[in-house]
Amino acid sequence: MDRPTILKLLHDQRSYFASGITKDPSFRLDQLKVLRNAIRSCEDAILHALQQDLRKPAFEAYGGDIAIVVNEIDHAVRHLRRWAKPRRVRTPLAHLPARCFVRSEPYGVALIIGPWNFPVQLLLTPLVGAMAAGNCAVLKPSIAAPHTSRVIAQVIAEHFDPAYCSVVEGGAESAQMLLEERFDTVFFTGGPATGKLVMAAAAKHLTPVTLELGGKNPCIVDADADLGVAARRIVWGKFFNAGQSCVAVDYLLVDRRVKQELLSRIISTVRSFYGEDPSQSPDFARIVDELHFDRLARLLAAGEVLIGGTTDRAARYIAPTVIDGITGSEPIMEDEIFGPLLPVIEYGDLAEAIDFVNSGRGLLYVFSRDRARQEEVLHRTSSGGACINDTVIHETITGLPFGGIGDSGLGAYHGRASFDAFSHERSIVRNGFLLDNLLRYPPYRDRLRWLKKLL
Repeated sequence: MDRPTILKLLHDQRSYFASGITKDPSFRLDQLKVLRNAIRSCEDAILHALQQDLRKPAFEAYGGDIAIVVNEIDHAVRHLRRWAKPRRVRTPLAHLPARCFVRSEPYGVALIIGPWNFPVQLLLTPLVGAMAAGNCAVLKPSIAAPHTSRVIAQVIAEHFDPAYCSVVEGGAESAQMLLEERFDTVFFTGGPATGKLVMAAAAKHLTPVTLELGGKNPCIVDADADLGVAARRIVWGKFFNAGQSCVAVDYLLVDRRVKQELLSRIISTVRSFYGEDPSQSPDFARIVDELHFDRLARLLAAGEVLIGGTTDRAARYIAPTVIDGITGSEPIMEDEIFGPLLPVIEYGDLAEAIDFVNSGRGLLYVFSRDRARQEEVLHRTSSGGACINDTVIHETITGLPFGGIGDSGLGAYHGRASFDAFSHERSIVRNGFLLDNLLRYPPYRDRLRWLKKLL
């Protein structure tokens, strides 16, 4: 799409928003239901596209992409009228009989830029929030998942007026052209480096942004954890979508007293899940492209590979891999891995593990039976979100705000948080003419003592 076309699209969306139709809660509900039906009607096409782009198993494609969006829509439909109602705020005595309230209003035209790893969920879940809040939206899917991008573009074009909701396909050039224009809010999901570019572009127009970025998500395994359950949940949370997930376990911090037993259970779990040759498993995805494959292959040089380590560039396949002997200074520990490589670091006491976690912030997973030790980790660390005795599932729970902190993101969404992310809270004071407090007007004389009593 060229720049004149983008300018016309933005003009049409601004005109559509200015008409006021999107502010009607009934309109918003209708559009959310249209989106739900559209997704349901093309489930097979979406599953096929995800298989072509990432060789996603149908189970992971449905659970990680389609179901989350549909659940978000259903939640928004149930609660939207309550979210949209003005919220009363207590009025101070000095200002009575005025009434104070907050009204959530849409920003206007939203730009939503999605990634390739969950190209349906991470593009359309923010759209649910944008629609529920009453915005128009321009969607920019990732070119790295071209088949899924094409399906989404077709679905949106068939079911929505482009002046209300539209898709702009293409690569970095298209994204750059969009970011050069003024939007009323920008929602971006992707890596921290690109997130900084998005934020810098938005800053030129003083546009509010929500950034959902990656991070190195540690998983602490305490000595008293149920190692069998922990191994299953860690392997699933790490190798779902071949580790190409911003919520995946990035690395393990294991109490050295249980390290060998845990690793033994993890290795047997990998074999149980994916067989002796995971390349033949229908349940293991592929790396998105050669660029990411090459980056991950270079990281295999670190440590001792306990299982996996095999690669096939032509097939974009990297086996689920567990790497022991990591100290923390290797290249694999510098940036988010975003692939099926699991480094393991041992610790002697919990304080040591906490200090290591605090060297960077992402999400956090902790396995321990001891409530006091769970609380110690939560109290002494900071993370965008956390799971105790589990991994990943917090992203799927609609009522929990999902977002990062620091380098892993800015703002949150899901459920009510999605509505808030695309809304401006407009504070309003409504007064009348019947009573007028004359104490506030000059000449003030000795009224300060009365002011101190009232305020």
